[in-house]
Order: sequence, then C-alpha cells, then structure tokens
Amino acid sequence: MKKSTPLSFSRFWAIVIKEFIQMRRDRLTFGMIIGIPVVQLMLFGYAINGDPKHLPTAVLQADSSQQSRSVLAALKNSDYFRFVREVHTEAEADAALARGDVQFVVTIPENFSRALLRGDKPTILVEADATDPSATGNAIASLKTLVSSALQHDLTGSLAFLAAGDGPVNLRVHARYNPEGISQYNIVPGLMGVVLTMTMVMITGLAITRERERGTMENLLSMPTRPLEVLLGKIIPYIFVGYIQVGLILVAARFLFHVPMAGSIPLLLVAASVFIAANLAMGITFSTLAKNQLQAVQMTFFFFLPSLLLSGFMFPFRGMPEWAQTIGEVLPLTHFLRIIRGILLKGNGFAEVALQLWQIVLFAAVVLTVGVKRYRKTLD
Repeated sequence: MKKSTPLSFSRFWAIVIKEFIQMRRDRLTFGMIIGIPVVQLMLFGYAINGDPKHLPTAVLQADSSQQSRSVLAALKNSDYFRFVREVHTEAEADAALARGDVQFVVTIPENFSRALLRGDKPTILVEADATDPSATGNAIASLKTLVSSALQHDLTGSLAFLAAGDGPVNLRVHARYNPEGISQYNIVPGLMGVVLTMTMVMITGLAITRERERGTMENLLSMPTRPLEVLLGKIIPYIFVGYIQVGLILVAARFLFHVPMAGSIPLLLVAASVFIAANLAMGITFSTLAKNQLQAVQMTFFFFLPSLLLSGFMFPFRGMPEWAQTIGEVLPLTHFLRIIRGILLKGNGFAEVALQLWQIVLFAAVVLTVGVKRYRKTLD
C-alpha cells in the first residue's frame, strides 16, 4: 500500500487556486481588501492635520483706525485666523461661538487708537471656542507675538517709545467652555457618538444578516406580518441598547471624569435617539448589501473609519482640507459631536443644535429609504 506524503504540492496548489477563485467571486470582500488601505492612506496622508489654520474668526470692531486695521491684518497674515464675519454686539459674538460658526472672536475696543497713542495700553480681547484644545492651541500661542509685532510699522519716529517694554497693547485671551484645556472634556462626550456609531451599525447589520443566513427571516416573513413590521420589531430593541450605552457614558463622564454638564440632558437624549436611528438605518442598509456576517462587519468598518477620522473626534475638524470637511459634513457623527459637546460644555439649547439635528434626520431618512427599498428587493 502506497503511503501518502505529508505534503502534496498538487493538493496544496489546488487549495491556493480555489481560494483565489473564491476571492474573485466575492467582489465585496475583494473591494474591501483594496478599499480600506486606500482610504487609510488618503485620510492619514492628506486629511489629518494637527496644526489647523485658517480658523473662522469674527471681529467686534468698535474702532476702525489704522492701528486696529494693522492688528487685524497681522492676525490674518499669520494664516491661523480667517475673518469670516463682523459682529456688532457681544450677544451676537456669544451666539456665533455657541453655534460653532466661528472659532475666535476678536474685540477691538472703542477709542483703541486714542488710548494707544496716549500710552494707555488698550486691551484687545480674543475669545476662543476651546471645547477642542488641540484646535486652538497653536493659534492662541501665536497671538502675543502677532499682536506685539503688528504695530511696529505704525509706531515709529516719535511714537517708537510706545513699543518699548511689554508692548503697546494688553492682550487678553479668554478660552471659553474649557479654559483649563482638559482633553477629557472634549474626548469623553465624543466617545458617546463613537461607541454608538460602532455598535449600532454593526449589531443591526449582523442581526439581520444572521437571520438571513439561518433561514429564520423567511419564516418571519411567511407569518401574517408585513416586512416593515418585522423590520421595526428588529430595530426597536437596539434603541434601548443604545440608551443603556448613553446612560453608562453620561454617568462615567459625570462621576469619573467630572465633565461639566451645562445644558439640558433631556435635549441630549432626544438628539441621541435621532443619532441612534441614523446608525440603525445605516446598519439595515448594510444588511441588505451583505451576503454574510463577515461582509457586514467589513462594511461597518469601512463606514466607521471615515466617521472616526473625519468627524473631528480624533483630529481638529477645521484642520482638514475642504474635500475632507465636505465628506465629514455628510457623516452623522460629525453633527452629533457638535451637538453633545455644545450641550454639555456650552449649555446650548434647541436653537443652537437644531441645524445639526436636522442634518442627522436627513441622513437617517435618506439611508432608511434606500435600506427599505433594497430590503424588499432582497426578499422578493
């Protein structure tokens, strides 16, 4: 009797060929193999920037003298500040910072030029939205040098003595909402959105795909129930799971990390319900595209990676190029981070978060519509 060899090259090569054939047939998995490294290269290579510049800045200018224009020109030329609007009252400036329309507000006081020429050292106030310390840190660090050098060309000749000492003006920087620059105040609330994005999309996609693999979904649909009823019945339990996660993170944020909670918790819970629905809708859509649970996991990761990197959770949102910001604006996590940080750290109400909330609602409606239509096709 002929003994079989421990390793047959022909058998080994047959298995290799078989795996390549199976890989070629599974186009979605093959696409993920190519797509995920490409996405990572693009995001880490081009989109991520730890030194954001051209940050949107508003000006409250009560003095329009040559000296005040010199100060503003110096800030603009630094590339850290991009003047996008002029506000006329402190209330308007506060509202712009609260909504996140601007990152900085520069206030030039009345009679700035007169006080400067008399040697009274007028005060320039710079208010910063410091909810994300990494977004404003470098810009704030450059302010003193910029303001000191801004008036060098104006204070010459008989006015040169004004530039002596500590400088011709006083600079007061007010880092609002997170004056100590504590990173946990920014990261811990954001973790709520990150955790919900990862778990809600994956759990929903896996749950429905698992039912299809086992053949139990067809049994459900053979009963006197409509597809929409089955779909909602599968989703609603995970809404409660999402709220359990929200509760755990809020408790940890309050008692472990001492994150300030300046706003309305009921408003935050309403916003969380909309965000959970958007992620569940995304999971349903993935479940209609995936043929098995592995593909559902792959698509979840393909959605989760851009959400993590382009939402402003890990890196400053305004530090990214415009094309990356455009993609980030589509993702619901981007808007939820602004909502939760605004409510907890700024004390924002419905008026301030309404725009972000409606954008999540729009995303959920579009994705759910696609998912339901696709879901019906896969069952017919």
